Amino acid sequence: MSHQLKRCIENTNQFILLVEWEKLTDHTEGFRKSDEYQEWKRLLHHFYNPFPTVEHYADVQMCEYADVQIN
Repeated sequence: MSHQLKRCIENTNQFILLVEWEKLTDHTEGFRKSDEYQEWKRLLHHFYNPFPTVEHYADVQMCEYADVQIN
């Protein structure tokens, strides 16, 4: 759906790539198993040291945390 590449301010050789998918399987099945990903992997994976951490997140509904206090 969208993506953003951001550079760390404190450590300028560190980046984060944020990719928004409609469903988790759009990434894990659709993208990771695509020919395009295989080409990306072939071209770029040898540059990664260390290899990037891949994590998946969901939007937070603020009402879930209405009773949580942040100190």
